[in-house]
Amino acid sequence: MSDVTVPAQRSATAADTAEQRPGIGARFDAWLGRGVGNVTRRALGPHQTAMVRIGFATTMLLFLLREWPHRRELYGPDSPWSFDMATRFVDNNGAFTVLLWSDSTLWFEFVYHLAIAASLGLLLGWRTRAMSLLFMVGVLSVQNRSIFMGDGGDNVIHLMAMYLVLVRCGQVWSLDARRRASGREHPADPVGIVLWTVLGLTLMGATATGRLESPIWSLFFVGLWLAYGWWWLIQRFDRSETRIVSDILANLVHNATLLVIMAEVCIIYGTAGWYKIQGSRWQDGTAAYYPMHLDYFNPWPEITGLLSGSGLLVLAMSYGTVFVQVAFVFALLNRRAKNVLLVVMIAEHIGIAVLMGLPFFSLAMIAMDSVFLPTVFLLWLERRARGLWTRGRRREQDAAAAPEVDETPAVEERRPEWARDG
Repeated sequence: MSDVTVPAQRSATAADTAEQRPGIGARFDAWLGRGVGNVTRRALGPHQTAMVRIGFATTMLLFLLREWPHRRELYGPDSPWSFDMATRFVDNNGAFTVLLWSDSTLWFEFVYHLAIAASLGLLLGWRTRAMSLLFMVGVLSVQNRSIFMGDGGDNVIHLMAMYLVLVRCGQVWSLDARRRASGREHPADPVGIVLWTVLGLTLMGATATGRLESPIWSLFFVGLWLAYGWWWLIQRFDRSETRIVSDILANLVHNATLLVIMAEVCIIYGTAGWYKIQGSRWQDGTAAYYPMHLDYFNPWPEITGLLSGSGLLVLAMSYGTVFVQVAFVFALLNRRAKNVLLVVMIAEHIGIAVLMGLPFFSLAMIAMDSVFLPTVFLLWLERRARGLWTRGRRREQDAAAAPEVDETPAVEERRPEWARDG
C-alpha cells in the first residue's frame, strides 16, 4: 500500500509545482513589463548624460575662448568666407545659423558672446533646458557661418548639441539639481518665466520678420517652446495623471535619445574602422607614420620623430587604431572588454591631442565616449571630488580660525638697545 501511495504523492507534488511554475509566455510578459517600466519610470544614465553635457560644454567653451582674439576673421564680418558667400551656401543646404540674420558687427559680437555664456551655463547646469537650447543655437550658428573652419570634432559637437536638447542632462552634477535638493526652488520659478518669455518673444520676432524662414526649424523651436511651457504648467498646477503621463513621455524621449547617442558612437567608430581597413597604408601598417610628418599636425617634432623612427611602434599604432575602432561595437557585449577598450580609446585621444595638436577634437571624442563609462566609476569620481572639496574647505576654515601670532616682542628684541631706550 505504501509503495503505491508514495509515487502517487510524488506525481501530485510534481503536478502542483508545474502548475505554480510560470510558463515561457508568463516569463516573457514579466520581462517585457520590467523593460517597459525601466524606460518609462525613470531617465536612464543620469551620470553618463551629465558627463556628456559637461564634456561638450567644456569643449565648446574652451574653443570659443581660444578663438576669441580672432573671432571676427574666422566667423565674423572680417572672414574671407564673406557674408554673401555664406548666405548663398546656407540657402542651398538649409543649414541654420542666426549669424546670417544680420551682417552688423554688433550682432556678431552678441551671438558669439551668447554662445560663450550658454556654454558656461550648460557646463554648470544652470537652467539646463534653456541653456541646452541656447547652446545648440550657438554651436550651429558659429559652425554653419564658416563651414571650412571645422574638423571631425566639430561634426561630433554639431550632432551632440542637438541631442542634448532632448535629454534630461541636468539630473545630477548641476546647479539645478542642487537647487532642487536644497528645497530653495521657488514654486512659480520667476527666473524661468522671464527666461522663457524672452525666448518666446525672440522666436515670435524672428518668425514675424522673416528671419526664420525654414518651416522645419520653425516647427522645431515652436514645439520645444510649447513643450517646455506645458511642463512648467503641469509642474506648477497639476498633481493628477497628466503630470505622470508627461513625465513618462519625457523619460521616453530621454531614453530614446540616449540610445541614439550610443548608436551614433558605434556608427562613428565602426565606419571609421572598416573604412581604414580598405586603405593600403592601414593594411601594411604605415598609416600612422604620415600624419606625424605633416607640419600642421606636428607640434612636437622631437617626440613625433622619435616615435615614427621605430617601425614597430608605427605598426602597433596603425593596427591598434583599426583594431580598437572595429572591435568596440562587439566589445559592448562584454562589460570588461568594453571598459578595457574605453581606457585604450581615451588614452589614444589624449595621445592625439598632445602629439598632433588636436585638443578640441580629442575632448569632443572623449566626451562622446563618456556615455559608456560605468556608473560605479562615475560615482567613485564623485566621491573623490567631494572628498577633495571637503578637505579643501576644512583647511580654509582651519586657517581662518587660527590665532594670529603677535610678532611685536620679537621685533622689539631685534632692535638695538639705544633704539629701545628711546
